[in-house]
Amino acid sequence: MAFVQVIEYESDRPADVRALSEEWGQRQLPNAPARLTVAEDRERPGHFVMVAEFDNYEQAMAHNAQPETGRYAERMRSLTRREPRFINLEVVQREM
Repeated sequence: MAFVQVIEYESDRPADVRALSEEWGQRQLPNAPARLTVAEDRERPGHFVMVAEFDNYEQAMAHNAQPETGRYAERMRSLTRREPRFINLEVVQREM
C-alpha cells in the first residue's frame, strides 16, 4: 500500500531551503521517495508543505533510518522558524 509523508514547515529562507532540497535530490539514496513535491501556501507566504510519496510504509521508514536523511533533517530544521510538523498517511484511494 502506498504511503505519503507530509512535512509542514515555515521558513524565511526559501532560497536556502530550495538549494538544500536540490542538493538532496541529486543524491541517489536507496529508498528515496518515488516523488517529492514542495509547495508554498499562497495565502501564507513562508508556509511550505513537502509531500514525499513512497511505494509503502516500510520504504519510508528505511529512508528515514538512513544517517544521510537525519543529517538532511537537521540542516532543514536550521532553516525553519519552528519544528516541522510531520503527517504520515496510508494511501487508501488514488484517482487520476
